[in-house]
Amino acid sequence: MPRYLSKIQALIFLTVFIIAASCNGQVKKDLPKEKVIESKTILDDRPKLKKAQSKNQGNNVHCSIQDKDGNLWFATTGDGVFKYDGKSFIQFTTANGLNSNTVWSILQDKSSNIWIGTQAGVCLYDGKKFTEILIPLRKNLSRNTVKNTHDVFNIMQDRSGKLWFATIDGVYTYNGKTFTPFIVKEDGPGFLSSNHNVEYILEDKAGNIWFGGRNNEGVYRYDGKSITNLKINEQKEANWAWPALQDKQGNIWFSNWNGAYRYDGKSFIKLGGLSTGLVSPVTTIIEDKKGNLWFAGGNRGICRYDGKTFTCFTTNDGLIKNDVWSILEDRTGNLWIGTRNTGLSRFDGKSFVSFSE
Repeated sequence: MPRYLSKIQALIFLTVFIIAASCNGQVKKDLPKEKVIESKTILDDRPKLKKAQSKNQGNNVHCSIQDKDGNLWFATTGDGVFKYDGKSFIQFTTANGLNSNTVWSILQDKSSNIWIGTQAGVCLYDGKKFTEILIPLRKNLSRNTVKNTHDVFNIMQDRSGKLWFATIDGVYTYNGKTFTPFIVKEDGPGFLSSNHNVEYILEDKAGNIWFGGRNNEGVYRYDGKSITNLKINEQKEANWAWPALQDKQGNIWFSNWNGAYRYDGKSFIKLGGLSTGLVSPVTTIIEDKKGNLWFAGGNRGICRYDGKTFTCFTTNDGLIKNDVWSILEDRTGNLWIGTRNTGLSRFDGKSFVSFSE
């Protein structure tokens, strides 16, 4: 009897071994084709956003979004785009169909497509593949030797579903079928004359579209019929601005190389308390779920403003770098901070965790 039981036990062990080996083989067979970035650090098992394409320390984690499924997307100016599902990073570059590894903007539209604005134009990601979308040039403009000259700096979808693209060749709208140049007084002193440059677009709660960029005099507001040019200040102290957001009180916030400005519907007020010198750039502004405003840029790290006082956090507090270009608040309230040298940190309100090399 004991000898008989030993044979049964051996048979059971052999069967379990074969099943386990079969499952392991199946897992290896079904690995995704995308490049999955896993941590190689023994003491730190967190996934890492790695600089695989470019070693240029001037590259940024330039912008970021959280999609409808909860995935985080980080667009960089040298390493393409990273998608983070909470467990690992998947990197998308030109090897995966992206038209450039230098990415300026990213947006998920109402149909869940991911639009990516790059140095070489626009790519559309439908969840499976990238498709390059060609924006036709306006009349009297010709392409240079670079493939698809459109640097696409910003992408915005308005309440009607129309997409707006701020490019190096002007502003274009897209209704789902065709691109249309957005031109007002093209040959006069108004919007989109030859010396105008649009880098950011914002729609406010009233449906007005705001435009801003360097080399402009002030900012521009479009009410659906006409353009109004508004001056940031009379001293021409960096008299251009990027529209950033409209806060819960209805104020619209702008930033430029000299700080941050609040527009209350009547006038622009420069926010004090952020200066770090003669030139004090603000590169990004967000409002968190609690109503705090966060400012970054000018090598100041990130600064939280509760309406009365500032609290700033730097590398002394654990931030990976002080030169910040993007801040994203995820659904759980964590802040994801993108910096120079493709740096990425997460801040839970108490401490920072690094997610980059």
